Amino acid sequence: MNLYQLEQYKQLKSYIDTDFKKNVKIDTIEKEVFYSYRNINRIFRKLHSETVGKYLKRVRLEKAAEYLKYSNHQVSDIAIEIGFSDVAAFSKSFKKRFDCSPVTYRENLKTKIEVNLQFLDENLKSDLSFEIEILPTFELLYLEHLGDIEDVVAIEKTWDILVKYCKKHKLISKETIFFSETLDDNEITNSTNCRTQVAIVLDNQVDFNPDGLFQVKTHHTQKYAKFIHKGENEKLIETYNLIDSLWMKQFKLEFSDKPYLEFYVNHHTSTHKKNLVTEIYIPIQ
Repeated sequence: MNLYQLEQYKQLKSYIDTDFKKNVKIDTIEKEVFYSYRNINRIFRKLHSETVGKYLKRVRLEKAAEYLKYSNHQVSDIAIEIGFSDVAAFSKSFKKRFDCSPVTYRENLKTKIEVNLQFLDENLKSDLSFEIEILPTFELLYLEHLGDIEDVVAIEKTWDILVKYCKKHKLISKETIFFSETLDDNEITNSTNCRTQVAIVLDNQVDFNPDGLFQVKTHHTQKYAKFIHKGENEKLIETYNLIDSLWMKQFKLEFSDKPYLEFYVNHHTSTHKKNLVTEIYIPIQ
């Protein structure tokens, strides 16, 4: 794969991840990337092990599952929101992907949450608190990791690649902010397809053009519920499970369709695992 093909792939990936809910057509893709659909589809399949069409359909249905999990929106409204004009067609596609109808999927989630709540330690429930915070607009440099979000070792290897690249280009200082974006829910998306973007906040004065699979994008102003996780990264999933269980019942916050963020406050080699502090930002309306 040459540099031109890689740049076209990056442009297509960014376009799809931003506009996947729209009616994305072949001619639109070709205009966006200045490349034939046949060729860009071949490149995409090589990197993702699925075609552009299958990727589009999958992320739409997985987004629908997120809406069913985190909102009270009607199934018909969700179908339209993710780009299906026909509710019956949406239900058929959803059932094929998740082995049940959208209504049953939501009912099963509610049952699971009720069961989880019964077994949660009351001290854990009371200890989990949050603050409302609005993050400003900023630029970030990131590298995407594709795989299980619980695979801490693999994600740390992606971090090593990013940090090495940033040091090479003198983008890191003592004030550099390290964070990640989680684009997929590990209970919805197959672990091999989960996307985690490890990133640094770019200094306002830096105008940087990345190469390879490194990319720059803008994070726009967004409101969040900020939770604190203290301890090793391997137990982050426990905090997320707790948040999920209490989200609709106790916190009563309306989820916003944006990625989760994790900011790493003191993740240095000299910090013991039990003393690590991670700020978890859940996007809200």
